Amino acid sequence: MTVAEEPEAGGPETPELTAPGGPPTAADGNAIDPLEGGRRGLEPEPPRLQLRDPLPPVVDTPAALAETCERVAAGTGPIALDAERASGYRYSQRAYLVQVRREGAGTHLIDPIAFDNLVPLDTAFDGNEWILHAATQDLMCLAEVGLYPEALFDTELAGRLLNLPRVGLAALVEHYLGLSLAKEFSAADWSTRPLPDPWLVYAALDVEVLVELRDLIDADLVAAGKREWAAEEFEALLTFTGPPERKEPWRRTSGIHKARGRRALAIVRELWETRDAIATDRDITPGRIISDASILEIAVSAPKDLNALKSMRVMKNRGPRRFVSEWFDALERGLALDDRLLPTTGQKIDGPPPPRAWADKNPAAALRLGSTREVVTSLAEQHNLPAENLISPQLIRNLAWEPPDDLTVQTVSDVLASQGARRWQIGLTAEPLTNALDAPAAVDEDPSALN
Repeated sequence: MTVAEEPEAGGPETPELTAPGGPPTAADGNAIDPLEGGRRGLEPEPPRLQLRDPLPPVVDTPAALAETCERVAAGTGPIALDAERASGYRYSQRAYLVQVRREGAGTHLIDPIAFDNLVPLDTAFDGNEWILHAATQDLMCLAEVGLYPEALFDTELAGRLLNLPRVGLAALVEHYLGLSLAKEFSAADWSTRPLPDPWLVYAALDVEVLVELRDLIDADLVAAGKREWAAEEFEALLTFTGPPERKEPWRRTSGIHKARGRRALAIVRELWETRDAIATDRDITPGRIISDASILEIAVSAPKDLNALKSMRVMKNRGPRRFVSEWFDALERGLALDDRLLPTTGQKIDGPPPPRAWADKNPAAALRLGSTREVVTSLAEQHNLPAENLISPQLIRNLAWEPPDDLTVQTVSDVLASQGARRWQIGLTAEPLTNALDAPAAVDEDPSALN
C-alpha cells in the first residue's frame, strides 16, 4: 500500500472516500493518521509482524503467472489483495506491484508491468470475495490490469463504521492482532526495477494478515449491529470508478491567489496545461517537471522574451530549464489571448456556494444548514459513527441549499437516494432531516454563526 505525497495540481486526482465511504484519505489507501508513523510517548512497540513463509519470487513470466493462477484457484476463502503505485514519481496511477494472498495458496507478488493484463488472475479469483484496505485507492489501478471484484470487504471502511480512532492498516493490525506493521517503504518509487527485497517484504506484509483482520472486524460489525450497513457500503464500492472529473483543474495550482487579474490567470492556465501534457507524455508527476511556485513566479513576472525567461531564478534548476521553450510558448499564448477568452477571476461552481457565503447569499439556507448539521452530529453520536460516514457532508449542503418543494420524508428520501446515499443512511436520517428542514427559523438568529 503506497503512501504518496498529495499530488501536485495537474496530476491525476486523488480519489476521496466520500463516494462511497467517508472523508478523504492519503493517496495510498491509509487514512490520514498522525500516529501511524510513531507511538505515543514511551509506549513500547508491539512485536513486529513477520512473514510466515519465505519471501516468494516476483511473478514476471507467463509460466509463473500460470502457476500463480492455478494455486490461487485451488485455494479457499476470500482473497487478500493490495497494489503498490508510484504516486509522487509517476503521473499515472497504474499498479507496479499486485499482492495476493489466499488460504492454501500462500502469497504471490505479481509484476503487472510484465504482462498485457492480469485477466487470467481475475478468472482464478472466480468471483470470490476480495479483501482490500481502503478500496477506493486501488480499485481503479486493479481494473486497469483486468481485475474486477464481484464481492469485497474493505477493512478501512469497516473500521470507520466501527468508529475506531485510527483506521490505517498498521493501526488496525495493532488494534486487533497486537502486532506492529512497518511502513518505512510506503513512499517508495514502486516503478523501480528490480524491486529490492526489503520492499517486497513490506509489500507481502500488507496482505499477510488481511484475512484474519477481516474476520475479526466482521465479528465486531455483527456485534455492533452494523454488518448490513457495511454490506451496503461494500456493494456500492463494486461500481466505484473514481472521483468525478474536476472542471478547470488548473485552478488548483497552489498559490494561485498571487496571480492578479485575468491575464495572469491565463498564463497560469497555459503553463499548467503545458506541464500536464509533458507529465502525461513522460509519465512523471507534474511537480517534478516544474513546481506550482515556479508557474506562479513566471505568470506574475510575465517575462517579455526568451532570454528574460531563461534568466529567471526558476530556470536555474535543470528540470524546468529542459523545457524552457515550451514554457515560453505557453507564456506567449497567455499574453496573446483575446480579452474575451481570458478566464474569469472566480471559478464557476456547480451546486451550492461555500457555506461561509450562505449567510449573505441565502440566510434561510444557512439556518437550514445549521439545523441539519446539528441533526447529523446528534445521530452520529447516537449510532457511534463518524458524521461523514453517516451521510455525505456535500449531500447535506445540497439538501439545505435547495430542499424539495414538497417537503416530506419521502421526497427527502428520494433526494438522498438520487445523490448516492445508501438505504441504511436514508433509514437513519430521512425523517430527522425532514423535521430539521421544516423547523421554523428564529428571525433574530445570526446565520453567520452556522458557517
